[in-house]
Amino acid sequence: MPPSRPLSLITGASAGIGAAFARDLAARGHDLVLTARRVDRLEALAEALRRQHQCQVTVLPCDLADPAAPEQLCNALAQRGLHVDWLINNAGYGVPGTFEATAWKTHADFIQVLITAPAELAWRLLPGMRQRSYGRIVNVASLAGHVPGSAGHTLYAASKAYLIKFSQSLALENRHLGINVCALCPGFTLSEFHDVTGTRDLVNKMPSYMWQTAEAVVQESYEAVERGEIVHVTGRFNRFIKSLVKLMPDRMALWLSARESKRYRHAD
Repeated sequence: MPPSRPLSLITGASAGIGAAFARDLAARGHDLVLTARRVDRLEALAEALRRQHQCQVTVLPCDLADPAAPEQLCNALAQRGLHVDWLINNAGYGVPGTFEATAWKTHADFIQVLITAPAELAWRLLPGMRQRSYGRIVNVASLAGHVPGSAGHTLYAASKAYLIKFSQSLALENRHLGINVCALCPGFTLSEFHDVTGTRDLVNKMPSYMWQTAEAVVQESYEAVERGEIVHVTGRFNRFIKSLVKLMPDRMALWLSARESKRYRHAD
């Protein structure tokens, strides 16, 4: 049985899907641990949630690009006697441009944040979940993990495909112990992501039916993880795209990806 007030750790909680997870879970009676780099945003969100939902919110800012950050974060939880029931591995961003045109340090930080940190946090928090026979892990992947890669954001689709496969194996290893693991795969989501990557002007030209709000994505995610769904693509349009690409010959799918990606990605 879940605890009366589950404790959820949300990475990348200062904006977008992470902040939407915080608001949704607080409304459902969860206490929260919020982490990201932007302390001012975390504190403002935490104070608003405390007032609105009378929940306990702990702010533990950190930069997951630092290889020591996951261990330090888990040590801070242990020092406060906090036992995580829900882990939302949401922290992420895009690195626009071609692979060789970007400094390796930038790529290394990206791999640390989107691949290594989620895996390490799951590894460090799973023993407690297994001991309590209850846990939920949501790894925020992307529709990009299901479709062919494209020029620009070279590591992005690869990292999301990793999170999908990682979630599948982790789910099969732990579902008999009361732990559900779900790879959440949204498509285009209304957030700051495209402002950060400098592609806002490109994606603004795309039709409205291709977009979802962060709140809609989180609502679908909660329902999917609770019913034990291991991989969930949000939105009917995105599920159609995934199914269509799966049926296509690889050569056609790559051609289509190369053509369409010019609408929303910078290749140089």
